[in-house]
Amino acid sequence: MTIVGIERRAFLRGVGVSLALPWFESLPACRRTPPRRLFVMVTPNGMLPSAWHPTPPAEGEDRDRDLPAWLPSFTLAPLRRHAARVGVFTQLANRQSFAGDGHYAKVAPLLTGCRIRRTGGRDLWNGVSCDQIAARQVGFATLLPSLELGCDPIYPVEDMGYSTVYGGHIAWSAPDRPLMKEIVPRQAFDRLFRSRRLAADETRGSVLDAVRRDSRRLAAQLATNDRRKLEAYEDAVRAVERRIEAAATVAEVEALDGVALPAAGIPADYPTHVELMLDLTALAFQSDATRIVTFLAANEVSGRHFPWIEGCDDNFHGFSHHGGKREKQEPYRRINRWYVERFAGLLDRLRAIEEDDGTVLDHSSVVLAAAMSDGNAHSPHDLPIVVAGGGHPTGRIVSKKDTPLCRLWLALLRRMGIEAERFGDADEPLFT
Repeated sequence: MTIVGIERRAFLRGVGVSLALPWFESLPACRRTPPRRLFVMVTPNGMLPSAWHPTPPAEGEDRDRDLPAWLPSFTLAPLRRHAARVGVFTQLANRQSFAGDGHYAKVAPLLTGCRIRRTGGRDLWNGVSCDQIAARQVGFATLLPSLELGCDPIYPVEDMGYSTVYGGHIAWSAPDRPLMKEIVPRQAFDRLFRSRRLAADETRGSVLDAVRRDSRRLAAQLATNDRRKLEAYEDAVRAVERRIEAAATVAEVEALDGVALPAAGIPADYPTHVELMLDLTALAFQSDATRIVTFLAANEVSGRHFPWIEGCDDNFHGFSHHGGKREKQEPYRRINRWYVERFAGLLDRLRAIEEDDGTVLDHSSVVLAAAMSDGNAHSPHDLPIVVAGGGHPTGRIVSKKDTPLCRLWLALLRRMGIEAERFGDADEPLFT
């Protein structure tokens, strides 16, 4: 078997394929403390505040008083099963987005804590995002310093004086350099496993076929529990491959039926696309191919329809501008909840992966955020923020009004072991 050390890492190798291994107690290369990871998922068009915040019990209503205070929230209810590992932060705000109009001035600086330049052209200006600050210090230890995922392509035009590029990127490696998202699941998979030869092969088989010999040799050297982990890992890799293959087949059929797809290899239906990106995130963390992932679930100002949710087969952006009308608020909050359900599904995946004396979720900071608290008002105040994983405050964490959001990012950077005295407008972490 070939074991190659990169920061004491272990791999399976085949021709044109490099498959990073999970943490096995049987291998000297893995006998150390599991690393911390950071994942940030950003959803578009804000969250309806009245559905995000807990509602007081109605007169005579019998509610379980032992439940955490945030659980009666309609939008956050899908996170109940993870209550012990979830913190809901309130009153956080990115102060550098107060002066900007519309959506773009809110989402582009969400992870940078900087004020963007109002431009509809190529002279973009923002800051360096917190994920890239982390990647600079820990990214050398993994195959990919970071992974940027999304579902929507970018069509650069000007909207309200801003380039729509601002609405399609949350990760920035320099003030003038947004990092391109990977929106094609198969291409993201190939990057994770360096399957260059397979990527160029139209008759490609499984990445596992290329490392089968190495895998069998390794299994013979592992303790029983680690052999079980290896089998579970390979099953997870193959399951994602099959879902990617199935989604690609559906996309090809849709294209043949005359439906224009935005790019080859993108699943024809949005729920499948989102789930595949979350599957890939779990695999990336399980294999330690990267420790930093950002996922922009849809570009800001997204007008997607959600026909699989009752009453939501219309423009999402239009619903977010509800004007206080219940007939728009209802689908708006249902779509918000659908995104939270997807986030909860990722927590399920990470919690199911055993690692050392805990799980991958225990060793991660997993964030769900929106760049506005109410799409109707484009409000940058009291942003919807959830942090899940191990080692964070849990329950409902209430701060003073307009507490700098950057204090949260600084806390998460330090939790990852990043040496940072300050970030954006924060010189003190939100928690230690």
